[in-house]
Amino acid sequence: MKMKEEKNKKKTKNKKGIVSTTLMVLILCIGVCLCLIPIFKDLKFGLDLKGGFEVLYKVESVDGSPMTSEKVTATYKTLSKRIDSLGVNEPEIIIEGDKIRVKLAGVKDADSARKQLSTVATLSFRDTKDNLLMESSVLNAGGAKVSQDANGNPAVALSVKDKDKFYAATNKLSKQDDNLMVIWLDYNEDEDSYSAESSSCGTSESNCLSAASVSQGFASDVIIQGNFTDEEVENLVDLINSGSLPSKLTEVSSKTVGASFGDQTLEKTFTAGVVGIALIFLLLIAIYHFSGVISAFSLIFYTFLVFFTSWVIGSVLTLPGIAALVLGIGMAVDANVILFSRIQDELYRGRSLELAFKNGSKSSFRTILDSNLTTLLVAIIMFVFGESSVKGFATMLIITVIVTMFTMVLLTRVLMNLFIKSGYFNDKLKLFINIDPKKVPNVSKGEKVVERKIDKVDFVKFGPRFTIFSIIIIVIGGIFFAVKGFNLGIDYQAGSDITVVTKDKVSNNKLKDDLKELKLDLRDIERNDDEVTMNVKDVLDAKDIKDVTKHFEDKYEAKVDISVISNIVKEELTKNAILSVLISMIGIIIYISIRFKFSYAIASVSALVHDVLVIFALFSIFRLEISVMFIAAILAIIGYSINNTIVTFDRIRENLGKIDDKKLTREKLYEVANKSIADTFLRSIYTSLTTLLPVLALIVFASSGILTFNLAMLFGLIAGTYSSLFIASYIFLLLERKNVGKKRKPKKIYTDDIEEKKIKGVNC
Repeated sequence: MKMKEEKNKKKTKNKKGIVSTTLMVLILCIGVCLCLIPIFKDLKFGLDLKGGFEVLYKVESVDGSPMTSEKVTATYKTLSKRIDSLGVNEPEIIIEGDKIRVKLAGVKDADSARKQLSTVATLSFRDTKDNLLMESSVLNAGGAKVSQDANGNPAVALSVKDKDKFYAATNKLSKQDDNLMVIWLDYNEDEDSYSAESSSCGTSESNCLSAASVSQGFASDVIIQGNFTDEEVENLVDLINSGSLPSKLTEVSSKTVGASFGDQTLEKTFTAGVVGIALIFLLLIAIYHFSGVISAFSLIFYTFLVFFTSWVIGSVLTLPGIAALVLGIGMAVDANVILFSRIQDELYRGRSLELAFKNGSKSSFRTILDSNLTTLLVAIIMFVFGESSVKGFATMLIITVIVTMFTMVLLTRVLMNLFIKSGYFNDKLKLFINIDPKKVPNVSKGEKVVERKIDKVDFVKFGPRFTIFSIIIIVIGGIFFAVKGFNLGIDYQAGSDITVVTKDKVSNNKLKDDLKELKLDLRDIERNDDEVTMNVKDVLDAKDIKDVTKHFEDKYEAKVDISVISNIVKEELTKNAILSVLISMIGIIIYISIRFKFSYAIASVSALVHDVLVIFALFSIFRLEISVMFIAAILAIIGYSINNTIVTFDRIRENLGKIDDKKLTREKLYEVANKSIADTFLRSIYTSLTTLLPVLALIVFASSGILTFNLAMLFGLIAGTYSSLFIASYIFLLLERKNVGKKRKPKKIYTDDIEEKKIKGVNC
């Protein structure tokens, strides 16, 4: 009777524990969701989600002199000042070597923005009545430098080239009652005057840079002094130099996105994200029951942290960035799937729930760390070598990997530990993590571990079959490539994309006639619902863009977006794409060789090459466009596939570590590979599904702007799943068979048992 009362008390205590823990988690969940709303509203959105104008300029010297980084920086300062006058909120101005990329989200008049940005900076010296005294030709190009006055205060030193002209102007001014010399950048006679702007001179609100009194004529280099701070002096030096530089801005690519395009894209992508995440939640709960609910909460917190981090660092949320976020959610689930799989393995060995969680956490961490570090490596390479949109994707991917290690590893473990400690789930394994109690052996009674059906499957034999299947696809793709080549987008063949949306559908023939009338050479024409994209060989300049836009707007009342890529950009993108993929492969070989061994690295990279070739083959067969986002997808698949492969190889390494080298035969090696694949098979399928669901949601609901990316991801996920399970393992076996029987280096044996260290004279 007493035992029964104690048992009832324990049950009541367990129920109270589970209720209090659940309430705490629910309150946290609601709090996180409420915090997410204002953060999301305050995020900066790129022009692909907000509409606007993007242009890439090549900075060149008019006189042919080399462009130094200092000259490019000075031009950057000028562009910044001009953008301020456009009234654009939070513009992006990025220096890319000898080029400057400008992104103006929210700009509606692209023509006026283009005109104002591309005009060569003009420096002039005037009196207070706005009479011209001198132009920038009196100064040495880029000769302004940071200096100090006689009292050691910050000042600007000017290097004078035409000393006679400078003396004549300053001498005349020094004799006037109002002897201020006003320095202007891009003075506009219709808008600028010192009398109206004297109070704002020297600020971003005015083209007036400085006003200094002139007490005498100067026939040498001079110093502009005043109550300047160090920062103000540096800024003034840059602006003066940019106005005196013999430089010009050559437009090498541009892109305009109408506000309606951006709004529709954001709405569609948001819908795709919500649907994708909801499907992941349902799948996790279906597979892992209550543990799936814990994982779902971690995902909510993960999403909050990703957006919060983006908000804190001030990153701009773009279409590729959202694609990376949705993809990252699918990949982040992998950390939980690995943990849950390990816990299930421990339970099937007869461990208690608490011990299974402890052992599973330890054994899964190494795998999660390796798989995420390789993905991070690829993301960093994408960021370093990628173009603007790829950088946006890479930035978000880097954030998601870092956040994954905190939420999906630390938070999930903390929450699971809280619920396990309550004791409520000790006899409810089916509810907690979908474990069949009948298959859990009672080791205290001598029951043996139940053999799984999956352990009897010969997985290795599928390696050659999948290899032959892939070779057939690659060969067919190669034939299509030889006959028709790849369907290259303007990113990799230069030209212009003209996207037209009309109320009434216009036939392709009519649009072709329009292009002939405009004297444009059509490459390809594609339809997607009410959008028609015409790819032409011509690299349109600012005037052409204006004429083409006006033609379609007047004739069809159409909304028109135009993207232009020059040969300069095409060559650079192609070089960077090849470098990104090659360096990713080399980095992965080095990392896996250090963490595992060289045979694992070769097998892994062989599988990655297989994945890339299959994607290229399918794009060739189906004539899908290869754009810069396609390369982002290739790099993402490399990160995903290596993640998957490492999980399998980590289990092979662990299982081989339990076998004495002297007893290792080819048959035993084959058996270990089979067991390792069996151990990780369901985890790989579940991870692929959780990654595939958001990708499918993006294909169905999201904008056509990332369709190429999503299709490449779809093909890559399928190819990457079977290559990491079967082809990589098969290649590893072929490489390792020749080492069977040879003397090996001592192996680190992974075990949860702690061995007592023997010290002579103490315990032996």
